[in-house]
Amino acid sequence: MEWLFSSIDPSRAHLVTDAIAWHGRLMVAAWGFLFPIGILIARFLKTTPKQKWPEKLDSQVWWHSHWILQTCGAVLVLVAVWLIWSSSGDSFVAWVHRVIGWVLVSICALQLLAGWLRGSKGGPTEVDINGSVHGDHYDMTPRRLAFEYMHKSLGYFAILVAWATTFLGLWIANAPKWMFIVMISWFVVLVIVFVVLQKRGLALDTYQAIWGPDPDLPGNQRKPIGLGVRREQP
Repeated sequence: MEWLFSSIDPSRAHLVTDAIAWHGRLMVAAWGFLFPIGILIARFLKTTPKQKWPEKLDSQVWWHSHWILQTCGAVLVLVAVWLIWSSSGDSFVAWVHRVIGWVLVSICALQLLAGWLRGSKGGPTEVDINGSVHGDHYDMTPRRLAFEYMHKSLGYFAILVAWATTFLGLWIANAPKWMFIVMISWFVVLVIVFVVLQKRGLALDTYQAIWGPDPDLPGNQRKPIGLGVRREQP
């Protein structure tokens, strides 16, 4: 099994500083585990297994889990960036890795900012002091629609780019073969889980998870029935 622990390229040394090593570990923990799991939870666990939707609405389990995982991931990213703040690669590949890395950090920051600016919730459970149920989410205003489109699109895009960047980082560090095998295997597991849960129809729209499938609700009138949006099952 010695080959498994040897570097991917025997002609190059596997020499990294402690700061670079921890940078890689933290980035893998964030982009390889915390962020993807947070996305899976947000997409497929808006209702709990024992929850009788749509009789029982607005489970907060997925939201708290998603928020905690993404926040912890963002903290790890910040620490990882701090560790290699003054480091500079000596090759073109290292430069590419650094540039893409900064793009991902920028997307991470943009996602946090977008979440803060996503608008009000509204709805029967958050009635305004004047008795109004109107809110950006409940009414699915252009502001909320823009947030959902950007938040979801950037999230999936960032995860895919981050995985490519992770493998690039492993190559730069001339990491042992087992690291590549573990990361590839975990990526395959995530894809399989995503496909299985998607085929089982568990991708419930956030709006309907909170307020139900009533077609007369303002959000259901604005959002056409499609992927992740469903009517009440008979």
